[in-house]
Amino acid sequence: MPCGIRIAPGNMSVGGSTMAQFANTLGMFVGRVVVDKTGLSGNYEFNLTWTPDNLPQRPPGAPEPLINGAPIDPNGPSIFTAVQEQLGLKLDSQKGPVSVLVIDRAEHPTEN
Repeated sequence: MPCGIRIAPGNMSVGGSTMAQFANTLGMFVGRVVVDKTGLSGNYEFNLTWTPDNLPQRPPGAPEPLINGAPIDPNGPSIFTAVQEQLGLKLDSQKGPVSVLVIDRAEHPTEN
């Protein structure tokens, strides 16, 4: 894959991206802020495949959803297990400061 991160249900293809970029994207799937503490520099290329927590609903008679051309295994690894088994990384839950943007008011723009 060229530079960037491609996301599909249960699959993330990473090409030419940093661990910080991967961690930021991973946060969307785990519902938390993910901070890169690996100390790894440079760009990486890999595929990560897992079984989504909420498999897509499909109407009767619709084809099975696929990941990289293969049916989704409902007994496959969670995203946490996949990160550890496929990438050798571990997601460790910790408490710490997180940057927050607070919008205390908003107004309609004025005409020019």
